[in-house]
Amino acid sequence: MTRSRDDNLLALVQNFFRDYLGSVREASAHTIRAYRDALKLFFSFLADRKRRSIAELRVDDIQAEAVLSFLVYVESQRENSATTRNSRLAGLRIFAQHLLRHDIARADQYGRILAIPSKRAVSRVVGYLEPEEARAIIAAVEERTPLAARDRALLLFLYNTGARISEALSVHPWQLRLDRPRQVRLLGKGGKERLCPLWPETAAALRQLVKTNATDKPLFLNARGARLTRDGAAEQIRSTRLGDALKPP
Repeated sequence: MTRSRDDNLLALVQNFFRDYLGSVREASAHTIRAYRDALKLFFSFLADRKRRSIAELRVDDIQAEAVLSFLVYVESQRENSATTRNSRLAGLRIFAQHLLRHDIARADQYGRILAIPSKRAVSRVVGYLEPEEARAIIAAVEERTPLAARDRALLLFLYNTGARISEALSVHPWQLRLDRPRQVRLLGKGGKERLCPLWPETAAALRQLVKTNATDKPLFLNARGARLTRDGAAEQIRSTRLGDALKPP
C-alpha cells in the first residue's frame, strides 16, 4: 500500500531538519543536535512498542499517549532528570508544530501533544569558580605537547571571553586579532556577532595555535586535525588536574 504524501513520516522528518530548523528557524547546531537526539530516542521507543521498524512508523503513530509513555520511560527506565525529560518534550513539541503546519487534518492529534505540560524541575544552584581557582586550573595544564597547549589555550579562551563552548569551538583564525587591540569576533545564536577583548596571555596562547593550524580550519582541533567536538572538549577539561589544582595548600 502506498502512503499518502501527508503520511510520509520520514519525509516530514527530513523536511523538519533540513528546511525548517536549518532555514526557517536558523537553529544552532546544538539545538538541532538536541532535537535530533529527542526524535531518535522517541522513534526507537515507539518502534519497539509497535513492534515495527522505524521506517514502518506512520504519522498516525505520533499520538499524545505515546509521547506520555515515552516521557515516563525517559524518567523511570533511563533515569533521566525532570530537566532532561522536559528537553525531550520540547523537541517533540517543535516537531508536532511542524507536523501541524503540513497536516492540518490531524490538528487535534498534534494539539494534544502540544498540550502536554512540562514537569516542574528543581532549580540547581549555578556553580562557579573564584578567580584564583580558575587560575589554578589553567596553571595545572602543563604545555608539554601540542594538545596540552591547545587545552590551556581553550581554558584561557573560555575564562577570558565567557563564550559558550559551541562558540569557542567554532572560532577560526580569521576571527582573531592578536595584536592591539586584541579581540575575537564571536558568532552567537542566530548568527549575531559580538567583539570580545582578549588578554595578552590569551592572545599569546592562541598565537601558538594559529602558527600550526590552517586558516581554513577551526582554531581548536583534535588529534586527527578535525574540529574538536563538545564531547571531546568536555573530556579534555575533565582530564585536567582539577582535583590537584583545587586542593588547599
